[in-house]
Amino acid sequence: MLSNAKNFFEEVKGELEKVTWPARKETIATTWVVVAIILIISLYLGACDVVLAKLMRLILA
Repeated sequence: MLSNAKNFFEEVKGELEKVTWPARKETIATTWVVVAIILIISLYLGACDVVLAKLMRLILA
């Protein structure tokens, strides 16, 4: 069992050495894109929530 685990981690290490990791600049740029998209979507959903809540108040009042 210990042999299997050791073999597994050796293979994982070998595979991770083959990975082409993005540069720091690219990682930061894509992170900002993700943050911007999240902000845009959250503002849109927040606006939808406010509009639908007001609409429900008009219908139920």
